[in-house]
Amino acid sequence: MIHKLRGYVLPALTLLTLAFVGLGFVVPGFWWALIGVGPLFLIGLYDAFQTRHAILRNYPVLGHLRFILEDVGPELHQYVVESNTDGRPFDRDQRSLVYERAKNVNDKKPFGTELDTYATGYRWIMHSMRPRPPVEDAARNLRVEVGAGRCARPYSASVLNISAMSFGALSPHAIMALNTGAKKGGFAHNTGEGSLSRYHRKPGGDIIWQIGTGYFGCRTDDGRFDPDLFAEHASLDQVRMIEVKISQGAKPGHGGVLPAAKINKEIAETRGVPMGRDCISPPYHSAFSTPIELLEFIARLRELSGGKPAGFKLCIGDPVEFLAICKAILETGIAPDFITIDGAEGGTGAAPQEFSDHLGVPLREGLLLAHNALVGCNVRDQVRLAASGKCTSAFDLAVALALGANWCNAARGFMMSVGCIQAQSCHTNKCPVGVTTQDPKLYRALVIADKAERAYSFHRNTVAALAEFTAAAGLEHPNDFTPHHIWERISPTDARPLDQIYDFLEPGQLLDGRPGEFLQHYWAGANAESFATV
Repeated sequence: MIHKLRGYVLPALTLLTLAFVGLGFVVPGFWWALIGVGPLFLIGLYDAFQTRHAILRNYPVLGHLRFILEDVGPELHQYVVESNTDGRPFDRDQRSLVYERAKNVNDKKPFGTELDTYATGYRWIMHSMRPRPPVEDAARNLRVEVGAGRCARPYSASVLNISAMSFGALSPHAIMALNTGAKKGGFAHNTGEGSLSRYHRKPGGDIIWQIGTGYFGCRTDDGRFDPDLFAEHASLDQVRMIEVKISQGAKPGHGGVLPAAKINKEIAETRGVPMGRDCISPPYHSAFSTPIELLEFIARLRELSGGKPAGFKLCIGDPVEFLAICKAILETGIAPDFITIDGAEGGTGAAPQEFSDHLGVPLREGLLLAHNALVGCNVRDQVRLAASGKCTSAFDLAVALALGANWCNAARGFMMSVGCIQAQSCHTNKCPVGVTTQDPKLYRALVIADKAERAYSFHRNTVAALAEFTAAAGLEHPNDFTPHHIWERISPTDARPLDQIYDFLEPGQLLDGRPGEFLQHYWAGANAESFATV
């Protein structure tokens, strides 16, 4: 009832009141219209104290204009501004799906697809004439074992988890809401490279602690890795896995930047950095410099954490470098428990436009390279693969899993679930809904209990949709998807499964001296003792 009131009555009353107030000032003899100030004041009072909509708490009365354009006037948006499917980075349909699932409202769509099913690049999943019943309580039961047989404390990960977003990039309330949702839903929350803050710890949700090039939370005074400090924090029961960040999709090779305007005393203490200056994460690690040293560092983190799964995250760049890591696995016998592949389409709070637009391998190709390399070296069964980069719908997840991922991570999807409206002001400290700001006057609008429920619902409903998608294909578990299940149109009159569009290696093919035409040059140039080409 409150939602309907907000959607129709309050916006209409707001516009009517504003119109009367305006007339009261400009039309002679129309002074009595000033009584409109009273209802306007009441609307503003209601907006300021309601808990569902952060933008109304921060911008009483005026915030209704956004809802009028989005909710009451979809035709205006669709036909005058943009269609439902051409917005970027996330179009209206993609955003609406997240919002609907987060709010636990009807996510069904009438009248058929708006996508051009005969356009080049259109993809679909081949369903079965013998569909299965969907897995019951999918959000709890669709899981992947990580580190089993190698780690003293393996982890059972959900097929969908919260991708890396740091405290500092996100507000305290956003971090609290996400972790509270993760706690309730039984999925994992990646800290991002900004360290393990008290806002991550307080709700008690499962944590993947990401260690970046700045070693925040486990650094010495000169910015190097501190094993004792790491062991102290990694021993917390809430920390379930360790992830070394090598690069991220939106700005590979750039490192990280937290603007000085967003660094308060608490962030400085959490990260162990000074205030008043931009917090820079170097583009490279000081703890290792070769593929073998990377694996030795991961093994050390596994040991220091008490036997928890440890892996690394990267956006694929030069194929030689990833193949060099594979050769290092073969040479040392040390394998990471997991590798997270981030696509170039991934998001960030701040990056040079050239980096976001034209650097790094997109998720599909990056995932294919990683999966093929591990299969070709006969070590795929030792390493789990995670995928991140615009994974927000069941179809996004299914495609990534078909191409080799074991689970997916989402950042912006979960941001939208807790209120992000794609204002794209993340780097300004002026996020209008309190998600990506350190300004208490703005993030106070983000009500933790309400948004935590939305993060939980987004995860639960998305994984349930994935279970239905999986069952429709006649499969038991999403990890059963293969490239043959995903078809792509390559012309208006031709479509093929992905295993006929891309090359997929057989187990041990790289070791047998049959690297294939694409990988032959890169495999020959890979060296376990250096990231440089031989």
